[in-house]
Amino acid sequence: MLPSLWVAKTGLSAQDMNLTTISNNLANVSTTGFKRDRAEFEDLLYQIRRQPGGQSSQDSQLPSGLQLGTGVRINGTQKIFTAGSLQTTEQPMDMAVNGRGFFQVLMPDGTVSYTRDGSFHLNANGQVVTSQGFALEPAIVLPPEVRTFTVGEDGTASVTTTGNPQPQIVGNIQIADFINPAGLEAIGNNLFMETASSGAPQVGTPGLNGLGTTLQNTLENSNVSVVEEMVNMITTQRAYEMNSKVISTADQMLGFISQNL
Repeated sequence: MLPSLWVAKTGLSAQDMNLTTISNNLANVSTTGFKRDRAEFEDLLYQIRRQPGGQSSQDSQLPSGLQLGTGVRINGTQKIFTAGSLQTTEQPMDMAVNGRGFFQVLMPDGTVSYTRDGSFHLNANGQVVTSQGFALEPAIVLPPEVRTFTVGEDGTASVTTTGNPQPQIVGNIQIADFINPAGLEAIGNNLFMETASSGAPQVGTPGLNGLGTTLQNTLENSNVSVVEEMVNMITTQRAYEMNSKVISTADQMLGFISQNL
């Protein structure tokens, strides 16, 4: 009966990590551009007492063996990059990618990170930056006395200034896509970093070669479904309780043996 205790212990650990994943999803239900995580389980090694297909006699084979599992574990979490709902705002610096792709953000160390959060701002130099002050890449700097700021679906950024009603192009937003977005490394602050698993970024003009378009005055909401996460939380809770019941039952059986033998 001791093996059952250890198997149930792995179930408790796995469900605890699953609940942590669910709670992080729920905590970020209002985070702009957030992508939900999904825990992935795998069974552990098996103890093969009788090999399937082994010879039971000279002319016959075992149709099935005796394989005892040793438990479960979470072998990873996967980011689900389905699109969140689009919310229209009245802020010209708010942008969203409608489709595949990420905005590029220049980090202080010179590397480039990627985000779906398009809630941009202006710094003291008139440059478009994230809420953490990291510059949008390629850089877009607005001239003084800007009256209007417009971003087209192809990423073309233009402005009009006081005394000059003619639009002036000040830059072109380019977005990046990856063969395997789930392989990106989440580093917090709504940012992702390239990894060997994600592949190299494919940078291009919005709306071309399968890339999404840029929408101004729009933000992408989190793709977390509160109802789905609540159902997952209930399922996780019941699975945790059942594994706890296994430990309680094994304890009672061991107690019966110790008291009666």
